[in-house]
Amino acid sequence: MDNPKQALGSFTVVTLLFAGVLLLYNWSSSFSNELVLSQKEPLCEQSNFTTTNVEAYGDGLDTALAKTSMENKTVIIAIVNKAYVEQDVESDTTMLDIFLGSFWLGEGTRSLIDHLLIVTVDRTAYDRCQFLRLNCFRLETDGVDFEGEKIYMSQDFIKMMWRRTRFLLEVLKRGYNFVFTDTDVMWLRNPFTRLSKNETEDFQISTDTYLGDPWSEKHLINTGFYFVRSNNKTISLFETWYGQKDNATGKKEQDVLLHLIRSGIIEHLGLRVRFLDTLYFSGFCQDSKDFRAVATIHANCCRSITAKVADMKVALRDWKKFKRLEANSTVKPQWTKHNWCWQSWGRPIKTNN
Repeated sequence: MDNPKQALGSFTVVTLLFAGVLLLYNWSSSFSNELVLSQKEPLCEQSNFTTTNVEAYGDGLDTALAKTSMENKTVIIAIVNKAYVEQDVESDTTMLDIFLGSFWLGEGTRSLIDHLLIVTVDRTAYDRCQFLRLNCFRLETDGVDFEGEKIYMSQDFIKMMWRRTRFLLEVLKRGYNFVFTDTDVMWLRNPFTRLSKNETEDFQISTDTYLGDPWSEKHLINTGFYFVRSNNKTISLFETWYGQKDNATGKKEQDVLLHLIRSGIIEHLGLRVRFLDTLYFSGFCQDSKDFRAVATIHANCCRSITAKVADMKVALRDWKKFKRLEANSTVKPQWTKHNWCWQSWGRPIKTNN
């Protein structure tokens, strides 16, 4: 007869072995199911480019603005596409390169790069911006190709200008003041030293030709450079401005804003608008008369990127010559005529007198 203790021990061993087999089977099944489920998900984390940088607005814009802005929630914004960042076969530089180069050559401008947000409207421009380690935001518009050069007053040019206005309205709604600058504006001195610090002034905008009165609504404005404070009045202005888009066939956004100003919107909204003196905020339409005062130069009154780039290079050469003069020099430097831009309209070459 078997020993009862041995029988009990054998039964216990068998029971434990059986339980172990069951546990191993269940664990194996569970692991297999988890593996199958996990393989339905991406094997590596996908880029968030389409959800952060490409989205029209969203959290990506909040992040970009917060990173770029100054302590007073002011940011410098420029908008670029492929034509502004990529060299063609015959060129040795780009408009973006010249624009950024002016921050290096200017007085008190290098640190401002930290507060410059480059808004790109196509993938090439975004990639170039990232390569240069700038503050970049990708803005995408469904169904619209903003990649190539947009000749002044072409339909694509007008569409791009309106898209810009819509984006800048969104920046204001998020509580940020901004300087908007075209990339054909050269920053030779810190413009904030010449912009009014009076917080009751809502909008300061450049002019093609200065008339002597900073409050005169007779000025021909230029939307290539302006400073806006975020408040209810400026948001209303931009909403009204953008709201005119569908009733402005064949007109660029600058023409529509000028019409609104001439129609009394400044008084209607209770805005204070300063029209900037070309002595400090100059352009090819009207050169600054004083190298020692000028802050920015805009390649306005010019039709093509090729012409702008050529004359911007000449203007920077003039600036570098001026910078080499002694502080007590009696030489009165002059700007070289902007012949490439002049010819872009089919006009004969000008010569310096």
